[in-house]
Amino acid sequence: MNQKNSLGLNICFGETDNPLDLFNFWFEEAKKSEINDPNAVALATANNESMPSVRMVLLKGLSPEGFVFYTNLNSKKSGDLKKNPNASMCFHWKSLLRQIRIFGKITPVDDEVADKYYNSRGYESRIGAWASNQSSILTNREELIEKIEQYKKKYPENKNVPRPPHWSGWNLSPNTVEFWLDGDNRIHERLLFKKNTNGIWEKNLLSP
Repeated sequence: MNQKNSLGLNICFGETDNPLDLFNFWFEEAKKSEINDPNAVALATANNESMPSVRMVLLKGLSPEGFVFYTNLNSKKSGDLKKNPNASMCFHWKSLLRQIRIFGKITPVDDEVADKYYNSRGYESRIGAWASNQSSILTNREELIEKIEQYKKKYPENKNVPRPPHWSGWNLSPNTVEFWLDGDNRIHERLLFKKNTNGIWEKNLLSP
């Protein structure tokens, strides 16, 4: 028989009043059970005309301030976020039959934070950040390959590839986080954390 917490949920929900603590607990389990990319997350944005757009990105940072990912600042997603900072994320780990949805506002990370992560990337990835004009139309694939070779000639040394001014990170500061566990006969288990007007997390059960 599955163990239950004080709310009658599976013990995997724990007893914490902080959703970031619970996220970390689930995330560590996902790292052990997912075949690849447990940090893959669907990021949903909307432009100033309320047209939604969703794509997969990789979570590259987590702190009390929020969830961080990196991208080209001229990309479609960045264009949306510059006009409308409201966004949401959805993690789904099939191996655990769990899902986490996160809602909040997005702000740019500090340059020092972006520099530190960028410099941890491989040489080819850093060159690619210069060569790719993300989401723009390519005449042909060779056009991109040529640009990659051009930047390799410009920055031939592994340690001498500066971060492009058009490449940085975004931080999603959560105000709502929902945890979901698959249940028998569609009787799923859901736990919602939401910040009140005083910035304190409140949690509630949700009907499946």
